[in-house]
Amino acid sequence: MIPVIAIVGRPNVGKSTLFNRLIGQRKALVDDRPGVTRDRNYGISDALGREVMIIDTGGFEPEPDDDLFKVVSAQAELAIHEADVILFVVDRQAGLTPADKLAADILRRRAGERKGKAGSPGETRILLVVNKCDSAMHDDDAAEFWSVGIANLSTISAEHGRGVYDLWESIVALLPDPVAPDDADSAADSAADSEIRIAVLGRPNIGKSTLINRLLGEDRHVVHDSPGTTMDSVDSVLDVGDRRYRLVDTAGVRRRSRIDDQVETWASLRAIRTIERCHVVLLVIDGELGPTKQDARLAALIADRGRACIVLVNRWDKVREHPDRNVSVVDDELDIAFTHLRWAPRLYIAALTNKGCHRILPLVEDVYVQFNKRIPTSQVNRFLEDAVDAYSPPQLHHHPVRLNYMTQTRVRPPTFVIWVNNPEGIKTPYKRYLENRLRQAFGFEGTPLRIQIRRKRKIGEEKGA
Repeated sequence: MIPVIAIVGRPNVGKSTLFNRLIGQRKALVDDRPGVTRDRNYGISDALGREVMIIDTGGFEPEPDDDLFKVVSAQAELAIHEADVILFVVDRQAGLTPADKLAADILRRRAGERKGKAGSPGETRILLVVNKCDSAMHDDDAAEFWSVGIANLSTISAEHGRGVYDLWESIVALLPDPVAPDDADSAADSAADSEIRIAVLGRPNIGKSTLINRLLGEDRHVVHDSPGTTMDSVDSVLDVGDRRYRLVDTAGVRRRSRIDDQVETWASLRAIRTIERCHVVLLVIDGELGPTKQDARLAALIADRGRACIVLVNRWDKVREHPDRNVSVVDDELDIAFTHLRWAPRLYIAALTNKGCHRILPLVEDVYVQFNKRIPTSQVNRFLEDAVDAYSPPQLHHHPVRLNYMTQTRVRPPTFVIWVNNPEGIKTPYKRYLENRLRQAFGFEGTPLRIQIRRKRKIGEEKGA
């Protein structure tokens, strides 16, 4: 899974400024007033060649009537459970405060408990970041922060960018080791002997827990009419014959502007991370309401993270009450809203009455096979030759663009590499044409495809030239 880096600290220490600096864009609201960041903001960034997710959190300063320990402990607990690396940001100008000492103590203790706990998902590492060190002479002022007992310390100026590259190096050194693509492919070769991990994703109160209870054949997940009943990603194992399924009921993901509760924001992150560790995503939408903008965002996220997907149109039993809605109408709505998921099969179900639910697991099996499908290189190159004969790419600067060779390099999702004489000549429409031809020739229903274009080296040219 993509590593998660959480930025925590008191209000107005520069967390949002650091967040903007690390993701390379002004995404988080920055203001001199404390407490501007009320919920959590996340973004994807490149950590010296590694993709990471960075979380900007609200400050853990309590209201006057709140208990300091409870507020700081709750924030630290959430960060410890969700992040691989925590950037604990403090303010050089303000110096070491009692809230900083308390937060550091809780972070160290909770991280130590997680590290030593059997079955823990992994170690959370803490990096103390002393912000507002605008020059080298300010670095000496950071010495007092060593007393909090955190071994890793970096001095930076988030506003001016000073020390940020060194901070990136320190972050990368603390990240968990990545899983090599070859290891993932080797695991995929024995797919028939492994379990299929299925994430059930959708907006709150859409019937996800009810659906999983139907698949399990028992009421194992709490179901209630009020949205937000499921606040964590819950795994359930289902054995059918020789096949094992791991069903993950995720918290409903709503628009960030609608997220007021701090715990629910972290629950949304967990749902996003669940996509990373699952093979197949069941995207559940409301048949009465149709696809919403948030459904479309989730669809784009599933495609971007390269997961297989099945769209489940739930509450289809209630659609009978609306004579203007039928399969044709909803299909048209899905085609318009889910441009990223037009390759995903659709099922019309009613989880409450069990209508259509018996077709889900067989379809998951079919999609999983496509997700792991590998095409021999000889067949791929015959396909490329036929595709180019039918429609060749446009010339670039009056020079022909030649597609020389094609091979499949990965599965999960299926990834193809094409070597050409001039990569700039292969535009997005032509890549889309090749993807559609691949689906016509080999299937790949329910899985995204990746097509990478590389320049063919000339005779005598060194690699990387």
